[in-house]
Amino acid sequence: MMIKTFSHEVRSREEFEMIKITKQVQQDVAESGMQRGLAFVISLHTTTSIMINESLPCVEKDIEQTLERIIPTDGDYVHTHMLPSYGTCSGNAPGHLKSMLCGNHCVLPVENGKIAGGAAQDIYFVEFDGLKIRKYIVELLGE
Repeated sequence: MMIKTFSHEVRSREEFEMIKITKQVQQDVAESGMQRGLAFVISLHTTTSIMINESLPCVEKDIEQTLERIIPTDGDYVHTHMLPSYGTCSGNAPGHLKSMLCGNHCVLPVENGKIAGGAAQDIYFVEFDGLKIRKYIVELLGE
């Protein structure tokens, strides 16, 4: 049994952004030499998400618009006050809530040295609190 961990950075350029990371995850699996096991992709932030979906601009826009309807940016949130521990004001309650709704990770099987997924599936790192440098890890467990 082997465990390999890869760390990656992404740079978001917008408040909401869906960044495809499928190729990087595939590259990590290939580099690990693992033939069979599981790939865990995990965001290290509370206002981001990892999700799997179809890679079409119209689907991406539908996801963005639906999340905005459910959790509007200009909603009346409690998390909009001074945070002495950070030395700044918060204003990212919608990002926290969208992250909670979408989840911070995904798990994919690895078969024959490749992640196993549907033909239309892509892995996304999703930013809800934009214009930041973010991190995620890919943890591989298998043989």
